Parts: sequence; C-alpha cells; structure tokens
Amino acid sequence: MTILRRAMLSALKTLVRGRSFLEALLAFWISPAVLKEHHVNGEPLQSRSRTIEDFLKEAEALLMGPLEGDRLNDFSSQLKLQFRERMQSRAECMLPSYNHLLPSGKETGQYLALDVGGSTLRVALVELRGREMPGRECSIVRIDTFKITPELKLLEGMAFFDWMAARIKDVLSEGDTQGRDPQSPILMGLAWSFPVEQTSLGSGLLLGMGKGFLATDGLLGQDLGAILENACKNAGLNVQLGAIVNDGSATLLSQAYVHSSTRFGLILGTGTNIAVHLPVSAFGRGKFGKRPDAWFDSASHVIVNTELGMFGKGILPMTRWDKLLSAAHPRPDFQPLEHFVAGFYLGEICRFALIEAIEETGLLGGVVPPSLEKPYSLDTATLSKIEADQTPTFDTASPISPPRTPALLAASVFSLWEVRHETEAEYINATTQQNTTLVAEAAAEHALERTMVAFNGSVIEHYPAYQSYCQRYLDRLVDGQNTHRGAIELVPALESSILGAAVALACTDGEQGVQ
Repeated sequence: MTILRRAMLSALKTLVRGRSFLEALLAFWISPAVLKEHHVNGEPLQSRSRTIEDFLKEAEALLMGPLEGDRLNDFSSQLKLQFRERMQSRAECMLPSYNHLLPSGKETGQYLALDVGGSTLRVALVELRGREMPGRECSIVRIDTFKITPELKLLEGMAFFDWMAARIKDVLSEGDTQGRDPQSPILMGLAWSFPVEQTSLGSGLLLGMGKGFLATDGLLGQDLGAILENACKNAGLNVQLGAIVNDGSATLLSQAYVHSSTRFGLILGTGTNIAVHLPVSAFGRGKFGKRPDAWFDSASHVIVNTELGMFGKGILPMTRWDKLLSAAHPRPDFQPLEHFVAGFYLGEICRFALIEAIEETGLLGGVVPPSLEKPYSLDTATLSKIEADQTPTFDTASPISPPRTPALLAASVFSLWEVRHETEAEYINATTQQNTTLVAEAAAEHALERTMVAFNGSVIEHYPAYQSYCQRYLDRLVDGQNTHRGAIELVPALESSILGAAVALACTDGEQGVQ
C-alpha cells in the first residue's frame, strides 16, 4: 500500500497539460513508470489483452468522436425534432407554465419570497429597484434559512405547513411589517422544488413530494396556495400566495429582471433542466390543460418547463459504458439525456470505464479495488477535484481536457434556441397584420441580437472549465448556422430561486411585465 501511495503521488505530481481526462484519472491510481516495471503473476502487464495506451486511444474516440465535424450539429437537429414533436403531445415534458409575463425591469418594491427544497426552507424579503440602477437592480434585504431535519420531514399534513407558517412569521418581524395595511394581504412568491399540478399562477394541486416527506398525507390533490394561506392565517398572518415557480422558471425570471434579453433558465447540478420562453401558438392546445379563456387572451408567450433530461432517446451517442449505466438503471428510458450530462451520473460512467481498464490492461494488477465495485462509488465531486489541479505541486487549478457533457448540453441549448427562432417566425406569419402590437413584439423577440441563458447548479458553476467549454461549443454551433440570428451567452444566476419567486410575484402584482 505504501508503494501504491507513492506511485499515486508521483502520478499526481507528473501530470502534464494536454493529457486526456481518462489518462489523468487512471494516473490517479498508479503512474506509467510503475506500470512498466510491474508484473502480475510473473506476466508483464503489456502482454495483457490490451495496453493502457490502446484503451485510452479508443476511449477518446468513443467519447469525443461524436462531437467532431458535423456530428454535434446532427445531434442538435435530431433533438430539435424531438422538442417540436413533444410540444404537441406528451403530458410529461415541454410543459407550459402559468407564467407568461417577463419582467419589464421597472417593477419595484419589497416582496416576500419562499424557497422550499429537499433540505432547507428559506424565507426572504427581496427588494427590486429596477434596471435603471445597474449593479443594484435587486437584493435580498433579509433571509433566514431553516434546516428541514429528518424529524420535520415526518410531520404529516398541515403540521408541516404550520411549521412553515411559524418560520414565515419569524421573518416578518414587527419592524418589517410597519407601514403595511393590516387589512391587505402580504403577497408571497414560492419556489417549490416538488411536483405540483399548477392550476393558476398562484395555485396548484399538491402531488407527492417524495424525499421522505409526509407533508402530503391527507392533502394530496388539494390546493397548495390555499393550504399555505390557511396555515399562515392560523399563525396570525394575512398572506396571499401570488406566484408558484419551479427552479428553471425562477432562474430565467431572476436574470430577465436584470438582463432584458434573458429567455432561458438552465439548471445543471445533480440533475438538469431548462426553462424557455416560447410563443403560446407553438403548442398544441391540449398541452395547456384546463385554463380560462382569459389566460389565452392575455398570453402571447409562456415560460415552458422542458424537462430536458427526458429527451435524447435513440439519438444520443451511446458508448458501451453508457449502455452499462442504462442496463443497471431502474428506469433506463425515463431520462436518457440526464444520464449523459447530470452530475449524479458522470462519476458512474467513469467508474465503468475504469473497471474495464483495470480488468483488460492489468492496471492495479488487474484487481478492481473493492471501493470501486460499488455502484456510484465514484462521484462527480471526486472527478472535479482530480481535474481541477494538474500542476507539479498541485497548488493551482486548471482544466485537463474538455469532457463531452458540455458539448451535449450546448447542443441542447442550441436546439431550443433554434426552436425559439422558428416558432417566433411562425407566430409572426400567423398573426394577423391588424394586430400590429403583437406583430411588433414577436418581431422584436425574433430579432434579439444576444440571447441570455441564465444558469444555476453545482456542475456548471463549480466543475473546472465546464461553463467555458459549454460556451465555446455554443459559439461553434451558432457560428456554423447559415443565417445570422445573433449570439447565445451563458450568465450566472445567483440566488435564483428566491429572486425568481420575487420577480414572478412582482410581474403579476404590478402588471408591468412584457409579453
């Protein structure tokens, strides 16, 4: 073990710029110098079924080959066809929300915003000041974070929402509510990270929360807005839930308030998703469920929850390691694209590749370490640490090579960007010339010179060089199109859940948003 540790340290200190990621990952376990001298049962490793060099050469071809030449464009085109098809059918993806207003940037005031996730409840007062104050457009005046412990997850039905109401009351201290009309309800925006069948902007039928929560016991199918308002009423608070948003919509809205050309909200952490602003006319009417005619009268565009991870079946560049992951997954066809790009799965793909390298090249004596045999034992955080630092002393960080996942994610964003341009053009052609206002709005959407993609999530924010590689692939795809349609720019969206919930609320409160 001491020799192996010295070999690992030596390998880590001798990594050089430009070597492939898998090569670096293999070197993490044992150095090439040791491999040349090492024998297993008297047999040199070079006489095993394959050499490490051959394995790495094939691995690079399998992982990076589908990104070369026109192949990435071909994948993007095929993905676009899937998007367009599912905008007409399929109840599980390309879901139009009730949010149809983008902020004008003129909304101002303080708003109460909640963010309910799997482990925390955050309650905040958000101040919106407007785009006329660059750098100070919005801020969190006060925020309190409450840990949702395993014990709290076991609270059944109204007990959990009563606990939420008590925490909201804690934040709305006497000083924060001075000057408010006690007869007027306090408007509240909610970022809800669980399934809900939304029936209006501020209401939705409660569905199973999962993740160990018992809060839906006895409340399934009831209105989330009414449940939370009643809990607050019992706590002595007069509140009204004015907006419910998911993580993608919140990310889009939070940056649309600052950057007027933001039309996408991208999430890439453990999972992945994208929200996009599209014309209502691009969707089959059945995709909207039961909505009043008044909603359609006021909505020319809508923020759409794509459920991006569900796409890609039959068109993704599957390696044998991807196939192993799918074969072991309980729902292999449910989220094909998520298996390729989301943080939960990146380490597992590398684990399968490492096991093959060890068994076929004789690396580590041909014996797979027990810790590597357990599914998902190699996580993305470990990969990130390995790729973050390759200097001789390991005291600075720099990327080793571009992984394939930023390319596939870029192709997904590009596909949706093209869908957006195509549907805007179709909307312009279908809109009667008598309605000059709608035609002008659609033309302005179609002519955006730079489309902002607001992003949030641990992988795209923290994995070494991930964002920059994704931006490069986006630039390459945009530059390769035949018609100039502007550019796509990735922009970070910090605190997007809280800020997005407040912005969604402000849009409906002041009715100052733009279509």
